[in-house]
Amino acid sequence: MPEHFEVIIIGAGAAGLMCAATAAKRGKKVIVLDHANKMAKKVLMSGGGRCNFTNLSIEADNFISNNPHFCKSALKRYTQWDFIALVEKYHIDYYEKTQGQLFCRESSKLIRDLLSQECQSNGAQIRLKCEILSVETVLSSSQTDTFKAIETIKSESAKDLNLTAKNQIGSSNQNTTFKLTTSLGAFTCESLVIATGGLSIPTMGATDFGYQIAQQFGHQVLPTRAGLTPLTFKGRLLNAFKEMAGNALQVQVSCGQQTFNEAILFTHKGLSGPAILQISNYWQPGQAISINLLPHVDIATWITQLKESRPDIQLKTALASHFSQAVASFFASEVGFQGKLKQLTPQHIENIVQTLSDWTIYPEGVEGYRVAEVTLGGVDTQQISSKTFESALQSGLYFIGEVLDVTGHLGGYNFQWAWASGHAAGNYV
Repeated sequence: MPEHFEVIIIGAGAAGLMCAATAAKRGKKVIVLDHANKMAKKVLMSGGGRCNFTNLSIEADNFISNNPHFCKSALKRYTQWDFIALVEKYHIDYYEKTQGQLFCRESSKLIRDLLSQECQSNGAQIRLKCEILSVETVLSSSQTDTFKAIETIKSESAKDLNLTAKNQIGSSNQNTTFKLTTSLGAFTCESLVIATGGLSIPTMGATDFGYQIAQQFGHQVLPTRAGLTPLTFKGRLLNAFKEMAGNALQVQVSCGQQTFNEAILFTHKGLSGPAILQISNYWQPGQAISINLLPHVDIATWITQLKESRPDIQLKTALASHFSQAVASFFASEVGFQGKLKQLTPQHIENIVQTLSDWTIYPEGVEGYRVAEVTLGGVDTQQISSKTFESALQSGLYFIGEVLDVTGHLGGYNFQWAWASGHAAGNYV
């Protein structure tokens, strides 16, 4: 006989574990199933092993979705302050690194342990190395009788009966039971929660399973792509970036209407760093990105004064007061001036200002899901309740976390979405 639970959650990540703990706290019989060998793998690896678990400033504008209002309700009902209180309850020391980003002072394992303990103390079970082979609904006896009636009655009034039967089926959806066939046996439940995440970092076990289940039950899945990922380049720029690999700069990066003031990092494949990861969520193939390399410097005034005070130094020497030697040499060549400052003409100075304040380049692509921190797109939220996270197409079916078309900026926002959406669904399953 299948093992029966009131709630089954597929996915032992941040959202799934939060949902399990919340539902179990309400007295629900809950189990979390995951095909991985460890729970909360993204929690463990995030923030360089210190887990950027939330941000001091959480706004709907920090999230990307085809339905931008969807995230507001859950974020208001379970705030960053609620999760910070939970962290403090477990005496986990944390600190603000930059721009409101909160990290564990010691190890991300402490957040994993917090989630595990919340589940355990409230009676939620967790089973790992459990491959889900199929998910299906089991009809109640009233639904079965209705279908039989449709098949057996062939009279003129069959059309009317057909309509009545469909209404009966819709009204009895509350009693739908889900049956899961897995590598650990069969399970049944009344509430099924999909918390399987997206496609990011497949080496940690990411798959499209959640999208498959959504489509199985008639949900639209919006196109997905890698988010918060480095940008790649080719040709002359790539060769230059390889020479500068390891150098980081505090800059302002723009693409379209979006601008981020954070660091970029030159790599052997192109550009990375927080500002590049952020802008990658908005960049589309063929678009340019613009970088202000000295956002806090009046470049024209600085270079003019330097020309007067140190006329015999070369431009690359002047640039080395802000950049490393390798970066300074590269941008001196980008400007196209290799002489001494006393040789600068007004046109040269204009070129320097233009290059350093609005360096416009065209990425070749992104590094992709292999290193992406999140997945953009996913299950269309138009068919999901923003209050309960239940499907509008199948009662008892819920979607939470990254599998949905909601993606946060870098800086703890995606974890806060996991906590908020998991907590919201956990109160209704």
